[in-house]
Amino acid sequence: MAYDQESYQDLIETTLRHLDKVNWTDIVVDLQRHTAMPQLLRKNRVEFGSGYGHQFNLRVASNNAARNVKLNEEDNPTTADTQIRGNIPWRHSETHWAIEERIVAMNRQPARLVNLLQTSRVDCMTDLADLMENNFWGPAPGSEDKLKPFGVNYWIVKDPSKGFNGGAPSGHTTVGGVNPTTYPKFKNYTGTFSKISKSDLIRLWREASVKTDFRPPVDGPFSNVGGNYAYYAPYDVIGKMEEILEAQNQNLGNDVASKDGLTTFRRTPVNWVPFLDSDQGNVDENRVYGINWKVFKPVFLSGEYMKETKVNPHPLHHRVLTQYIDCTYNFLCVDRRRNFVLHKV
Repeated sequence: MAYDQESYQDLIETTLRHLDKVNWTDIVVDLQRHTAMPQLLRKNRVEFGSGYGHQFNLRVASNNAARNVKLNEEDNPTTADTQIRGNIPWRHSETHWAIEERIVAMNRQPARLVNLLQTSRVDCMTDLADLMENNFWGPAPGSEDKLKPFGVNYWIVKDPSKGFNGGAPSGHTTVGGVNPTTYPKFKNYTGTFSKISKSDLIRLWREASVKTDFRPPVDGPFSNVGGNYAYYAPYDVIGKMEEILEAQNQNLGNDVASKDGLTTFRRTPVNWVPFLDSDQGNVDENRVYGINWKVFKPVFLSGEYMKETKVNPHPLHHRVLTQYIDCTYNFLCVDRRRNFVLHKV
């Protein structure tokens, strides 16, 4: 009588299935990719500081000292207050892992299939990546929120009008301690589109990119010189842009998705942000963000960049080992005019 191997009881009792040791498949994360922790917190983009918060200087007015004169005209020197200070508080995030020492003892070779200590650390760091993504792309914290950092939607605020109209986020009157109504040049660029097409979104996007590219006419110790632009959008925007690319190219060959993953704007990649597609993101509308990383940066308290504590016993469970990873930080934008958000209506 014919039978399959699962019906041969002696085989089942005496033989193990083949198992790939050490490695495991991770299907926990909801987002296909994360932007904040892998990319935004790279040390070459991070600024470090001290004190009980982080402050920055803004020149908001001019002395208007320049004039045209006649020969031998009488001098009339003037002075003016031209600078103010902005500031942001520190915010704190943490993650941790814990494991019983006797579990570690049991989880040894040759019986070990997967390193449980390693999986515990991967798990806690993945949780931190999810938290960072929400902190960075999620809604702006409310005025009474003392926990959440000041992410993109705190600094880069949407508005239906085209131009520098991005004021304070809902519930706030200031941004980084600066009132954008009093100082309207501390506003980001905004605009709306109805179609993802060359004549609508692309045209608006081109204008926003040009008009946010400020270049000082003289040299100085400026904190907002240079451009390091990056563009971010949900999939609905990127998918339609890929179709636009295919429509304008006559030599696609046999690849029906030849432009997938190749979308650029002004020779700069357009980055897909899965968080913007999620329930936590902006599912009610499509947004395009233009972020200049010369003026938008993570700032950390010196010595508190992803700081790991020693592995110690838990105070209430003497055989449980614990480790914490902490960071004291916030996100800072010193020049909002060099950033934009465009949203669909």
